[in-house]
Amino acid sequence: MQPTEQVPAVYHRRIGDITLTAIGDGHLDGSMAVIQNIAPEEAAQMLREAFRPVPRRTAVNTFLIRSGRRTALVDTGCGTAMAASAGKLFRNLAAAGVDPGEIDTVFLTHMHPDHSNGLSANGMPLFPRAELAMHEAEHRFWHDDAAMARADEASRERNFQACRDQSAPYRDRLKLFSGGEVFPGVTAMPFPGHTPGHSGYLLASGGESLLIWGDIIHVPEIQVPRPEVTMAFDVDPTQAEATRRRVFEMVASEGLAAAGMHMHFPGFLHLTRRGTGYALIPEAWATAL
Repeated sequence: MQPTEQVPAVYHRRIGDITLTAIGDGHLDGSMAVIQNIAPEEAAQMLREAFRPVPRRTAVNTFLIRSGRRTALVDTGCGTAMAASAGKLFRNLAAAGVDPGEIDTVFLTHMHPDHSNGLSANGMPLFPRAELAMHEAEHRFWHDDAAMARADEASRERNFQACRDQSAPYRDRLKLFSGGEVFPGVTAMPFPGHTPGHSGYLLASGGESLLIWGDIIHVPEIQVPRPEVTMAFDVDPTQAEATRRRVFEMVASEGLAAAGMHMHFPGFLHLTRRGTGYALIPEAWATAL
């Protein structure tokens, strides 16, 4: 019998004594119109030259952190409301042998629906023991009634109201931070622009380190060589570009391993300087931990 789907999207990586596991949530096929500050035909050509589909196909990754005796999840994927090609988090957690009840902390890079829709369903938390943690500016923005009133109707429902509904079951175990160590061996790093509280997470153990950089890029074939390219859902496009350039320089100059929510699974990479810009080097698949 011919296979009809891939094996579960689970990949383990060690950072010192920390085990980091990429858990794929699937992918989203989306409009090219959201790619901004570049001519549409040029964006399409860049994707075709990289042998990528047009319109764009965007991976959605989450990351499981096991440090000491604790287990955290960074982002929760799309849930069941966005596309049949996404929402695979819980199936893939099960394939990795992880029960949602084992997870004691859920960190969010930010509260866009492809990152937070997997938090709850029908008003019930899908991670029954977990504390929900995010940057204080992120929670404040999506719960700001004035900001919600200024948004267009689609954003009010898809973003503001969805964020409030998804996080409400965790209101009694909500942890807000501004930075610093938030988990054993994990430091939160504010990367504002894409959203006000968009954050990355730096893992460090045993002389090794890796940065989960969240949504620094959405379309790697375009935004690495052209960091000025922004996305329609950047809350502050100018700041998002400035943050992207800052993070690119940090990752390249420090030789830092990185992981992205919208990198092709499993999402691990390095950046190197190439001329006046950068080149992305996907990390090779390792058979041993």
